[in-house]
Amino acid sequence: MTRDVLLAVVIGASGLKGEVRAKIFTATPDALPRYGALHTRDGRKFVITAFRSAKQGEAVIAFEGVRDRNAAEALKGTELFVDRAALPETEAEEFYHADLIGLEARDHEGRMLGKIVALHNFGASDVIELARADGDSVHLAFTRETVPVINIADGFIIVAVPEDDEDNDHVE
Repeated sequence: MTRDVLLAVVIGASGLKGEVRAKIFTATPDALPRYGALHTRDGRKFVITAFRSAKQGEAVIAFEGVRDRNAAEALKGTELFVDRAALPETEAEEFYHADLIGLEARDHEGRMLGKIVALHNFGASDVIELARADGDSVHLAFTRETVPVINIADGFIIVAVPEDDEDNDHVE
């Protein structure tokens, strides 16, 4: 099974000649062009013809075939991916967020709590989203304290479940 890794998202047009502004999710924004053609979930391909870093975590990009501001504006919100196999291998204790999607989340006693469906960052820090068997989802801070064990090879993480107490009515 191939996994797509989100590397950038178009956040708007830049100028009149079809360039876009994009939020870049690579460790170093300048690395984006090295991955070759990018694609969307629906299979559209985007070839970078020009790239320059902008403010922190952003870049201005020209794509083959996007020649005017209207075409660039139409791309706003477009997520740009590469196949996981195109990325460098990770070191020990490193992983890509895409490697975690689909892993089981277990408590310290091995009971399944749910499956990882997404990792988010709403501005403060990373948050892991678990889908539970009952259909609900749970968002937890993605920290070493909350997720002390990540075992990608065996397909699970361990989640430190908060203790239930009378003053904490949101814990089940």
